[in-house]
Amino acid sequence: MNKVLVLLLGLICLVSCSEESNEWDPYYSWNTRNAMWFEQVADSARTAISLAKAQYGEEWESHCSWRMFKSLRRSADIPGATTDSIVCKIVKQGEGKQKINFTDYVLLHYRGWLMPTEYISEDNISKETKMVVFDQSFKGTFNPETAAPATISVSGTVEGFQTALQYMVEGDEWYVYVPQQMGYGSESPSDAVPTYSTLLFWMNVVGVYEKGADVPDWN
Repeated sequence: MNKVLVLLLGLICLVSCSEESNEWDPYYSWNTRNAMWFEQVADSARTAISLAKAQYGEEWESHCSWRMFKSLRRSADIPGATTDSIVCKIVKQGEGKQKINFTDYVLLHYRGWLMPTEYISEDNISKETKMVVFDQSFKGTFNPETAAPATISVSGTVEGFQTALQYMVEGDEWYVYVPQQMGYGSESPSDAVPTYSTLLFWMNVVGVYEKGADVPDWN
């Protein structure tokens, strides 16, 4: 094995777990690991899209649930990095016709996670991999009959979130992967979101309203 790689792996181990303290840091090498996770997801999406295009041609979108959308803040004519785009997986396509604009408000069910990582189990003996929820519009298992959607200003969300919304319509249900460059980057909006975090959102649009329109109370 490459000596430099061996040294790097050793340093990561020292950072993540101390033999003296027996403490585990789930956020070790957080920037690097989050970047790698997004690249892996993007690569899976590109592969699936490429295979669908090769097999189905112009009808590929009907046979592939993956999408990649470049940030609407960046020029579509200039090639950019992978992290200029979000990666989306469509769970359900809505029947809405109204395009969501930057100035609109939406009624939205959502849940946001950090990347999968290891945590010490409750018995403090083993490690378990889990994804931590850092924000959500509902508690527990989602129930559309009882969960009240959040009223969200599209322009008030992070770049990746607002980019996804502007490609969605009412009724859409997507998973959206946001690279840290289109998320919070070097900032930490709360203790729940470390800096340089790749974000995963589940999003379900239930209503779209123009700026100035009355957003009805949810029953």
